[in-house]
This record gives sequence, C-alpha cells and structure tokens, in this order.
Amino acid sequence: MQTVTDRPVILQALPALESGGIEQGTLEMAQAIVQAGGTALVASAGGRLVPRLKYIGAIPIEMELGAKNPLAIMRNARRLRHVIQHYGVRLVHARSRAPAWASYLACRRLDVPFVTTWHGVHAANLPGKKRYNSVLASGTRVIAISRYIANRLHDEYGVGSDRLRLIPRGADMVRFDPHGVRGNRVQPLIEQWNIPDGATVIMLPARVTAWKGHTLLLEALARLQRTEPSIGKWVCVFVGEANEKQGTELVNLARQRGIDGHLRFAGHCSDMPAAMMLADMVIVPSLRPEPFGRVVVEAQAMGCPVIVAGHGAALETVEDGVTGFIFPPGDVEALAGCIHRVMTLSAEERANLAWHARENVVTHYSTQAMQYATLTVYDELLHTHLADSFYHGLTTGEEDGQDPHPAQASL
Repeated sequence: MQTVTDRPVILQALPALESGGIEQGTLEMAQAIVQAGGTALVASAGGRLVPRLKYIGAIPIEMELGAKNPLAIMRNARRLRHVIQHYGVRLVHARSRAPAWASYLACRRLDVPFVTTWHGVHAANLPGKKRYNSVLASGTRVIAISRYIANRLHDEYGVGSDRLRLIPRGADMVRFDPHGVRGNRVQPLIEQWNIPDGATVIMLPARVTAWKGHTLLLEALARLQRTEPSIGKWVCVFVGEANEKQGTELVNLARQRGIDGHLRFAGHCSDMPAAMMLADMVIVPSLRPEPFGRVVVEAQAMGCPVIVAGHGAALETVEDGVTGFIFPPGDVEALAGCIHRVMTLSAEERANLAWHARENVVTHYSTQAMQYATLTVYDELLHTHLADSFYHGLTTGEEDGQDPHPAQASL
C-alpha cells in the first residue's frame, strides 16, 4: 500500500502536446503515475492533447520549453526551479533536448533526480551537435527506447550500465485490439478518404518529411503498377500532417508516375486503431534508422501486415516473414516485391501472420510493460513503490490478462 510519503510528485518536460511518439509516451506515463498513487505534472507549450492529460488526472504546466538558444534555456531553468519548489517535485523526466537542458540545470541546482529518455534520431554531424545531444545522456538514469538506441548511448556517449535502462515503447493492447474496433469507426474513414469498394489500402502513417520515405513508397508503387498490372484496385493513404510544399511535391511525383489517382492525404487521424483496421498493410520505409517506430508495433497489435526498412529498431520489433516483412533500406524493387507479397497472401497466411504479430507485441511491446518498467526506474531513485502499486492496480483490474513485467528493462 502507498502511504502519503510514498506519493511523489513527478514532472515530465517536453516541447508541446500535439501528436507523436514523445507526446504519447508522456501521456502514458502521466496515467501510470496517477494510477500508482503519485502526482503527475507535465510542462510543455500545450497542444491538442492537453484535454486528455487533464482527463487522466495530471496537471499541465504551460511553459515554452522548445527554444534552443542558451538565454531561453537559462530562463526556462529558473521557471522550472520555481515549479519544482512550488509543487514539491521529487523527480524530473525530460524527453527532448531543449527541455532537457533546462531541466538538467534546474535539477542540478535543487539536487533533484533527473531522468531522460532518448526518443529521436539526433545525429551528431554538425559542430556542437553532439554536445547539444549529450544532455539526453546525462540523466541520473537514461532510458533507451530500443537496443539500437541503447547501443548508440553506450558507444557514442559513454553511458554505462549503471545508468542505462532499456525500455521499449509499447502499444496499448486494449486500444489496439482488432476485436474492439467496430465498423461504425471504420466506415467514416472509408468515406472521408474516398476508398473504393474492394481496393487494397496501403498505408504510411507518419508526418510527411523527407526521411520517412514517402517518395520511396510512391516509386515502389509506380514500379509495381508497371510490372504487375493485374494487381487490381489499390489506394495509398498518407496518414500524417504535411505542409503544402511537401504535399505538392508528392502529388507531382505521383502524377509523373501515373498513379496520382491512387494517392490520398489523410492528415492527422485521431483514431489510428480504426485506420489500421482499414489498412491491408502498413509500410514504414524510413530512409534513416527509426529509434523505435511505435506505428510498427501498433499495426502488429492490430494484426495488420507491416513492411519495414531493415535498419534501426525495426530489426528488433519485426521478425521477417513471421510478424511482418523487412526490405533493404532504400531498395525500390525490394519494397515493391514486399507489397506484392502482402497483396497475394492467402486468407490462412494472413491470419497466421496476424496471430504471430499480435503475440509479438503482447509479449515484448505492451504499453503496460513500458509503464511498469519506467515506474521501476523512478522507484530506484526515490525509494518508493510506484511500480508495485501500478501492478496491483492492473492485476485487480484484469486488464487484457497480460503481465506488465517487461522481458527487458535494463542492460
């Protein structure tokens, strides 16, 4: 049982609460902290997810933490010190570099434990970039969201096993459950995205940016259309925000390749389980290694075939030919071949793939396992029992019948 003194106030810091993996992970941990009996604060510039944060029972602190210049970081460090002192914060967890610098300075002054999670690609190819990145490797505990990131932190930033914790991101197995998505959630998307009856739906769920591989996918689809003209009706749906310039460039490329009539821009989608229920395949053709790739495990949780570029964390989360398909990064011909392979799966093969994919996520990549493991990190530093309280709440609630204890929570 938690006592009053075991109910710590924990502050998470990030730039904003709009959309994306960092934001989703922040909400999931705020929920876990509250469920475990703690108090969850989230400092950010706000955004569309603030109402969900309040619904969880967490406290939003509006603060512009995204500015990268040193003077703004110093000002934010002072503001965070006031927040820490006002609310009696006992631990700060930062998830992005500029907020992490401000948090690091505030925590150092007040002797408060500082936890970081390395979420992004964060290349160090420019002068001073490695130094800027290094704050995410400076936590009292440093959380890597995949073994790929853990190896980078160890090899490039010298983070030892005493501080480094491997905690993969996860999918909410209740929300991302194919048996829980009814047709009345899928049908509006069919109408909104103008999906023809019987068309194969090929989905790329990612913000439109060059390295996510949208252009590569269009080239693969154009090749497939030329070489396999009998593939029938299909549409390619880009689910994610895109600016006008990016959208125009992709439309022009699709028009040049003669496939513009197959292309759909869906923008932000608030019901990704329904979107993945609609999809016949989810493709993540990233040109750079993904640090984790949350949509890959979410699609597998929905039993949807995934096709991923074979680098980064995708090599950990997908078993080729068993839970999805892997192609060499940047290889248009190989990607086209994988798409054709999924298009021609028999009903039995598709069902077998779906079963293995969901089992993979249940076993290794559930949200509950991520939450439990992160609370364990907090307990290490605070000498509390948040993880035990959270686990007790799950077992009494009978949530999805799964054990939240992660297979790997440390190195």
